[in-house]
Amino acid sequence: MGMADEFKKGIFYSAIGKYSNVIIQLLVTAVLSRILTPAEYGIVAVVNVFLIFFQMLADFGIGPAIIQNKTLSKQEINSIFGFSLYLALFLGIVFVFLGYPISAFYNNEVYKPISMVLAICVFFYGILVVPQSMLLREKKFSTVNIVTVMANIASGVVSIVLAVNGFSYYSLIISNTVKAALLFIIFYFKTNLTFRLKIDKKPLEKIFSFSKNQFLFNFINYFSRNLDSMLIGRYFSASALAFYDKAYLLSLYPNQILTNVISPVIQPIMSDYETNLEKIKSVYLKITTILATIGLPLSVFLFFNSNDIVLFLFGNQWGGSVATFQTLAVSVWIQMILSSTGSIFQSANRTDLLLLSGILSAIVTVSAILSGIAAGRIEYVALMVIMAFAVNFIQTNYLLMYRLFNSNFIEFGKALVKPVIMAIIQCAFFLVIPRFPFSSFVNLMINGIAFVILFILGLILTGQMKLLKEVIKKK
Repeated sequence: MGMADEFKKGIFYSAIGKYSNVIIQLLVTAVLSRILTPAEYGIVAVVNVFLIFFQMLADFGIGPAIIQNKTLSKQEINSIFGFSLYLALFLGIVFVFLGYPISAFYNNEVYKPISMVLAICVFFYGILVVPQSMLLREKKFSTVNIVTVMANIASGVVSIVLAVNGFSYYSLIISNTVKAALLFIIFYFKTNLTFRLKIDKKPLEKIFSFSKNQFLFNFINYFSRNLDSMLIGRYFSASALAFYDKAYLLSLYPNQILTNVISPVIQPIMSDYETNLEKIKSVYLKITTILATIGLPLSVFLFFNSNDIVLFLFGNQWGGSVATFQTLAVSVWIQMILSSTGSIFQSANRTDLLLLSGILSAIVTVSAILSGIAAGRIEYVALMVIMAFAVNFIQTNYLLMYRLFNSNFIEFGKALVKPVIMAIIQCAFFLVIPRFPFSSFVNLMINGIAFVILFILGLILTGQMKLLKEVIKKK
């Protein structure tokens, strides 16, 4: 099977999984947002920051390293699996006691029992890393995505049932644990891995160089991406954090729908072309063109329709998220393109450049977040965050185009010219059209239809329709 066919197959199953999961998440969130209060969501948002951190520690860069290194034998992977078991158990025990400093930092005792429940979730996410990476390494995209959809459905049902029965924020926490457990159990039996209680250092040494840089990048990226939530929860309020978190997560949905369909497929396939930088560059520029073609006009639509989107999805009690979401909507297209860059660095086996990009991004993002926190409003935090995204967009693509591909920004800029024209068309329309006095749903339907018509018109006028047809048919 050629690269184009592998991409088609991978993206097809990835799309089924991602789109199904986004629909499930939106439906579940729409229901829960009308049952749980912003304050309850804020409590979960605080603890989720630490859960993500421990998930990152549990991965330790092992997942991408297993995918990249084609010389690892089944016995060596079993040994790495045994190491991940010990690591997951250790992190789970640590998380049990993490609730005490979290409670002290946020002045809320509720985090103590929450951390005990989530410790189980940490353990399952830890031992999930190797089985999931093995399936991706073998390009079994259908298995990974179908199982993930099943786990998300089960998790959504559990969360709604618990919320209706008065479990408050525990409905979100327990459902997340159920999801992690289901994913591990099914992936484990699909891979036939076995635990090796005696750890062999050689397989770990074999992947250390790659996983070290990957882990350090994840570590640095974690703090730069989650510092805003940490500080908002500490210095503002749980409700303010909930409004910010809801807006931020909503701004990530285009990534889940589009970029996250492509990104999981890139490294498993492009790692076969590790030494062919021209091929990797060609794929990256084509991905950038496609994402910009969709992302730039979409950012315009989300910006002008932010109020109706938030109120329709979550209800009137989430009006405090509108201004923040409108600000973050400007950066949606940037986030989409940036999300694909990590897989490109990995495919070229240049996690050293990925780490450098992460360090520079962290410096810029942390500085921006601190400035926003000092200004005292979540809207200012969002504004500073999108400015950080813009700077990081430039430096990351500098490392890709100049340091990795020995190219320049002119070649990269050509991929953005036509998408910018399409965005200008959308912007001109929504600036002129008046706001309709109807319900949020009706307004979205009218503006959504207009967006689609203008998008198709933009594709025809710029010639991007031809590109999309070529991508679907051939490469």
